[in-house]
Amino acid sequence: MKITLQHIDKSFGKVHANDDINLTIPSGTIQGILGENGAGKSTLMKILTGYYQEDSGDILLDDEKVKISSPEDAVQRGIGMLHQDPLDFPPMKVIDNFLLGSKGGLFPRKKEVEKDILRLSKEFDFQIDPDTFVETMTVGERQQLEILRLLWMGVKVLILDEPTTGISANQKEKLFATLVKLAEQGLTVIFVSHKLEEVEQLCNRVAVFRQGRLVGEVQPPYDTQHFVYLMFGKSVEIGEKTSFCRDDSYIKLENIGIEDYRLHLKDINLEIKSGEVIGLAGMEGSGQRLFLRALAGLKRPVSGDLFIDDVNFIGKNYLAFQKAGVAYLPAARLEEGLIPGMTLTEHFILSEEHHELFVDQKTAMELTEERIRAFYIKGTPVSQIEQLSGGNQQRALLSLLRNNLRLVLMEHPTRGLDIESAIWIWSKMKERCKDCASIVFTSSDLDEILQYSDRILVFFGGLVSHPLDAKSTTVDELGQLIGGKGW
Repeated sequence: MKITLQHIDKSFGKVHANDDINLTIPSGTIQGILGENGAGKSTLMKILTGYYQEDSGDILLDDEKVKISSPEDAVQRGIGMLHQDPLDFPPMKVIDNFLLGSKGGLFPRKKEVEKDILRLSKEFDFQIDPDTFVETMTVGERQQLEILRLLWMGVKVLILDEPTTGISANQKEKLFATLVKLAEQGLTVIFVSHKLEEVEQLCNRVAVFRQGRLVGEVQPPYDTQHFVYLMFGKSVEIGEKTSFCRDDSYIKLENIGIEDYRLHLKDINLEIKSGEVIGLAGMEGSGQRLFLRALAGLKRPVSGDLFIDDVNFIGKNYLAFQKAGVAYLPAARLEEGLIPGMTLTEHFILSEEHHELFVDQKTAMELTEERIRAFYIKGTPVSQIEQLSGGNQQRALLSLLRNNLRLVLMEHPTRGLDIESAIWIWSKMKERCKDCASIVFTSSDLDEILQYSDRILVFFGGLVSHPLDAKSTTVDELGQLIGGKGW
């Protein structure tokens, strides 16, 4: 299906998200969409899929002018989107998520649909069980579920927003091969990503956005530095690796065991030093999230001791961990970290301690404006949190962190972020390390783990490695351990 966008404009208050966008995507194309966070990529994709309505301009499908009024309308017209945060129903099973919203409701063709799920799962090399409850799945598995569901619904245009986050190298390889095959069959693929190497590998044309405008259309052969310049209007340097690790230990784990319905981590011994950054590497679902939640007081260990400043915190709740200076930033920003429907101002009001019955609105607005400036959030005090880009939601999460924290736990802190945003976030976190805070984080990006960690723990099949020195560890060595070799 050929897509033509003519003079598309969209604003949210004073924020001009899309400014006179003109773009044509031929059928059978894998179209890359690049841009810094807040550049307007996701807004444009949401207009195409009916989540937002354009303020002005026209959308043409196969040269026919259309008005896409809702996500259901978009799917009926053959346009489907995989979002950064999967749009599913966690309390329901995989099979029910497939059937929900399809013609015939929940009950007809259930056996047939189960076969379709298993067939598609095998094709992508995804391990998706139709009878699994979605709430037990990882973020990566839920992304995989949504990809399969959209293909099953017969979309002619498949929009993927950061689809490789949280999936294995083998799954990514399978996904890319399938997307190429689908494009050869006439399916139009729109691939939104901040990973330049993925766009260069997969896409046969790329549109680059900056500050709400389309600033360039590029075809192979690609030049990475040219992409970076179009995205930011300047070159971007990662900077030198710095460490603020001290000798004193704030948290000690002694023979810790943690388990859930499918994993049992045992005999974990670790001292987390002040100012230290510890990276957690492993396939999605190998225990990194379980470990972080135990450190946050959200998952009680089944054995061992967890000391904070020599006080055993086994059995204490999340609030006690918070009072001890521990903060947790989950991967699912809108589901666990932020509150959809609430404005930035309301989030900051909730995050502050109040000693009075009523909140002073003027003071709250001033605080919000100060945080927006300090964290370079592209939004206004009255912007609802779900209207912000993924990168700006992450900046908002960081801006909600209290001062004087001792330990910050992060799941995929730069997931879906552009290069400059990722560098900026780590610069802010390193400032906290300089003030003696420690960081433990998980990431599917091994380069990120090696760049910012002092030590690394690798997770595989319930096993947890001894801490590895990041300076003397390579990507290949990490890859071997993650794949189960060398244990």
